[in-house]
Amino acid sequence: MRVIVAAAGTGGHIYPALAIIHRIQQMDKSSKILYIGTTDRMEKDIVPAKGIDYIGIEIQGLNRKNIFSNVSVLRKFFNAVGKSKQIIREFKPDIVIGVGGYITAPVLYAAHKLHIKTMIHEQNSIPGLSNKFLARFVDLICVSLPGSISYFPKNKTVYTGNPRSEEILTIPKISKTKLGFAATKKLVLIVMGSLGSTTMTQKLKDAICEFKDKDYQVLVITGKAYYDSYQDINIPSNVVLLPYTEELIQIMKDTDLMVSRAGASTISEITGIGLPSILVPSPYVTHNHQYLNAKELEDAGACFILEEKDFTGEALCSSITSILSDEKKYQAMKKASASFGKKDSLTKIYHEIKKLVGE
Repeated sequence: MRVIVAAAGTGGHIYPALAIIHRIQQMDKSSKILYIGTTDRMEKDIVPAKGIDYIGIEIQGLNRKNIFSNVSVLRKFFNAVGKSKQIIREFKPDIVIGVGGYITAPVLYAAHKLHIKTMIHEQNSIPGLSNKFLARFVDLICVSLPGSISYFPKNKTVYTGNPRSEEILTIPKISKTKLGFAATKKLVLIVMGSLGSTTMTQKLKDAICEFKDKDYQVLVITGKAYYDSYQDINIPSNVVLLPYTEELIQIMKDTDLMVSRAGASTISEITGIGLPSILVPSPYVTHNHQYLNAKELEDAGACFILEEKDFTGEALCSSITSILSDEKKYQAMKKASASFGKKDSLTKIYHEIKKLVGE
């Protein structure tokens, strides 16, 4: 099977795309994969490092604040459609798959015009602009959360879950004792995105002081750029700070409660493991989609939302105590979280791909 995958911009798009690619390669040893991304975003470095053939196309998102600047955006879009058609004709794919980001719009639109089978995957509760545009053209739409189905044509939309949900099942656990924590005490893991957060750093510094003498332990992943900002406070003995870790999933598997942003990829990892969580949605994302992601979980009893504007050390500690001190409530949250973690998400996606290409 010959496959083009397009995804760009954030880890929430790139890592689900890579999960799909790895499953295709695992199941079809003779498969040929081409990844199309941008020329200036993180995928241009991540994807080639994985040994996957890569082509970058210049593209730009719409500017909602200054509509006059969108003349150049539209010009780049049509140029990208033309280049995508050229790439597709040369590669001759059986299917073209879009996994999020502005790059998917011209690539999938070009594939549709060339009568190539197409599929998109939506990670968030509310679809982004590209997937809204593509919904009428593509053959198949896969979604991570059941609430997303209502935004797409029902006759071609399938609830598969996020591919990361299944991929993380095979990642081994790292014991909390390896990080210097006691095996007998609950561990709370706090991480505000892989890069950290400017607005959350001071709030977390204030919160750390509140953790002193609590009967749980806390691991804070600060983000590389913010680690030094914590050096001017006294760190309680039950708190450990790390600037960054490549082993986040492994650590999550021996964590009792997660405090994090509510990006689609993060939610798929939390629910894949079945972790109760306190989610602090970023208010700086388009359409407030992180809040809507978290709300779907909160409505099911899988998490508690603590909005950034309400975040204080006292509010965080109160929420943590409320969850960890009530075993019945904790187990109910754990069960609800796991219900969102589709254990066979990649298997379902691969099955739909095979059906679509007629194999």
